[in-house]
Amino acid sequence: MSATAGTIGTLGHAARPRRNLRRAGAVFAGLLAIVVLSTATDAVLHATGIYPPFPQRMADELFLLATAYRIVFGIAGCWLAARLAPDHPTRHALALGAIGTMLSAAGAVAMWEYGPGWYSVAIIAISLPCAWIGARLAARTR
Repeated sequence: MSATAGTIGTLGHAARPRRNLRRAGAVFAGLLAIVVLSTATDAVLHATGIYPPFPQRMADELFLLATAYRIVFGIAGCWLAARLAPDHPTRHALALGAIGTMLSAAGAVAMWEYGPGWYSVAIIAISLPCAWIGARLAARTR
């Protein structure tokens, strides 16, 4: 093995942690986008009176509205994860979808009595389809 080949091999190992950081960062950025957009939209809708004050339960139609914009934000966040991924963009979007499924299931358990059951189930169910759509859209723009 020449000195050059040994150096390149060493650099390849040094680049691997950075690539892993970029992978995790892409998924985290997508998750952060979804959380920030959803939370901010919820806050605006509460502040403007479209949603009732926090302790009051919303009408089912308002949960339908929340589901609709969560679908859009889920797709956008997974698109972002796929676009920022250093490689395998679909895997990154689907990883975010899997994380979304787990977080949504935990949220459903914690918040079950605060809304209709269909809403909790819908939020869990949309995670992976949103991830797939976000990945497909990102593939078109790559």
